Amino acid sequence: MSNFQKTAAFHTLGCKLNFAETSTIARQLTDAGYNKVSFDEKANIYVINTCSVTENADRECKLHVKRAMKANPEGLVVIVGCYAQLKPEEISQITGVDLVLGAKEKFNILSYLDDLEKSENEGIVHSCEIEETDFFIGSYSIGDRTRAFLKVQDGCDYKCTYCTIPLARGISRSDTIDNVIKNAKEIAKKDIKEIVLTGVNIGDYGKGEFGNKRHEHTFLDLISELDQVEGIERIRISSIEPNLLKDESIELVSKSKSFVPHFHIPLQSGSDDLLKKMKRRYLTKLYNDRVNKIREVMPDAAIGVDVIVGFPGETEEKFLETYNFLNNLPITYLHVFTYSERENTEAVGMEGVVPIPERKKRNKMLRILSEKKKMAFYDTQLGKTLPVLWEHENKDGKMFGFTENYVRVQKDFDQASVNQIEFLKLEKILSDGTVSVHSSYESFLAKA
Repeated sequence: MSNFQKTAAFHTLGCKLNFAETSTIARQLTDAGYNKVSFDEKANIYVINTCSVTENADRECKLHVKRAMKANPEGLVVIVGCYAQLKPEEISQITGVDLVLGAKEKFNILSYLDDLEKSENEGIVHSCEIEETDFFIGSYSIGDRTRAFLKVQDGCDYKCTYCTIPLARGISRSDTIDNVIKNAKEIAKKDIKEIVLTGVNIGDYGKGEFGNKRHEHTFLDLISELDQVEGIERIRISSIEPNLLKDESIELVSKSKSFVPHFHIPLQSGSDDLLKKMKRRYLTKLYNDRVNKIREVMPDAAIGVDVIVGFPGETEEKFLETYNFLNNLPITYLHVFTYSERENTEAVGMEGVVPIPERKKRNKMLRILSEKKKMAFYDTQLGKTLPVLWEHENKDGKMFGFTENYVRVQKDFDQASVNQIEFLKLEKILSDGTVSVHSSYESFLAKA
């Protein structure tokens, strides 16, 4: 490519970890002289970071390739991410795709761009065997001024029977504590108020930190060190496996100056039989114990739950086990996933396939339960004065923010409040499911 072609656009599908990695790739290109532009603008390079978790991965990838081609038919389209690792040859056949980079190659994108030309037929593939992906590239996102996603871990050694992520991201490995702290300090200097810790299995932090399988440090060591970083107002833990969330970590968060009272803990099923079929590493008793421990030391903590409906063998009776287990748990909200078959997973060949309409019905039942749980939790927070971090978006004259314990609030847009933390009294639940706030004498006392 000639030197004057210096614009690049980026689009991310999937998880917070992908957003962190897209930001890192974008910084590589901007450091090399590219100007970052919006994905719908004319650019010389379009980078699409894909996800393999959604069942529409193929359709979504094609959709965004078309968007890029509409913005600039001569633009070069590069596909990276989990779907690129799992299905590189299929992606290379999509009209408009010029380059597909697997898990090992995506952070070397610059070395592939100089000689890249618009493809006449199929795109070029550079993809390793996933076993070769045994290194760690530290990443963090700074696209949203109010929060940054900080990658501390990658890959997974678990063999859940429904999951392709180990095939897409490789073995469990971690950043060094020194590098995580360095990145956190860099984020703090950019006046970003909140860090969200991300990874594939962050509770496994420490494994592979120095290129071996031993744990030189633990997740508890990591959060203890991060809690000492000056300049970060809030640190939020993203999804963490229940068997890896230890009491000591919960207690540290409860006493922390930076970590907020918010946990997201995958459950996947409330049936012990199905948890065994899924090859999860805990049963419902352990999960129940973790939730109750959090409630014991942080009564107002937000607790989110991942759950899968329609897994093979999920009879009506077993689904109701899950429903009733969740209904009785003091949790805050659910992320509900409908099981979908994935190639090269053990679950594909299992008996007891649940019909698609039944899967959808169960998904809807749990989403309704989630909304009830969330509103009941919000109701317990009304009348309390809590710190709110305001985001930059102006939506029809309103602005939105989150309390430490993940209550979404709104007020009239005020530019002076953007990226600021204000102590405000939670007033009432509005029709859109957010909570109104107002200043009060108590608010000024709390701030003081």
